Amino acid sequence: MVMTIGQLARAASVNIQTVRYYERRGLVPEPTRTPAGYRQYSEDAVARIRFIRRAKELGFSLKEIDGLLDLRVHHETACHDVEAKAREKIALVDQKIRELQAMQTVLEELVTACATNALTTDCPIIETLERTVAG
Repeated sequence: MVMTIGQLARAASVNIQTVRYYERRGLVPEPTRTPAGYRQYSEDAVARIRFIRRAKELGFSLKEIDGLLDLRVHHETACHDVEAKAREKIALVDQKIRELQAMQTVLEELVTACATNALTTDCPIIETLERTVAG
């Protein structure tokens, strides 16, 4: 089945600009065009964009997704290569979780300290932010 860019976008649950952007980035191959210049896409394009969306939801950057797509196309590639990329992403997620937990701890401490002060002139959150920016 051949689709227009609008039909592809709807089928893949993205907007038309996203499809065009993925084309410019080389994530989606240039489609064939009608004599009038309209893009024509196959079902493969829907699957590819859905793959990109799912990979983005798992935290992969478009550059990383490009690499995953390359591994997907080269059938001689070992699953181990894909697993290694996933493990790298897990390590980054773990690092971000630790950083977010540290941020949460500091914010909770500041909120607790702030609860006793009524005026912003004595607000520990504002004072901390001012110190951080100035320091």
